[in-house]
Amino acid sequence: MELKYAFAAALRDLRFSRKLTQEDFSGISSRTYLSTLERGMKSPTLEKIDAISTVLGVHPLTLLTKSYLNKEPNLSVRELLGRVESELATLLHLEKDVGQE
Repeated sequence: MELKYAFAAALRDLRFSRKLTQEDFSGISSRTYLSTLERGMKSPTLEKIDAISTVLGVHPLTLLTKSYLNKEPNLSVRELLGRVESELATLLHLEKDVGQE
């Protein structure tokens, strides 16, 4: 599944699970804009993902994780988060090493 459609499905799923309407997002965007996101017609900025996640009551990584799980349906939550944890551990270790030089 293309990422913008995976994000669209994740956004819709989370909005429905929270029993929110598109109008509930009026403080951060128009209903028309949210509709275009939920149909995969547009891709949001990082700032918009952060604002949407706040209204949804979830961390932005939750929304993005759900998107990538939609994109790769054979991937489990454990596998995806394990990969992210491993990559972050490597990056943080490298940053620590650079700071000691």
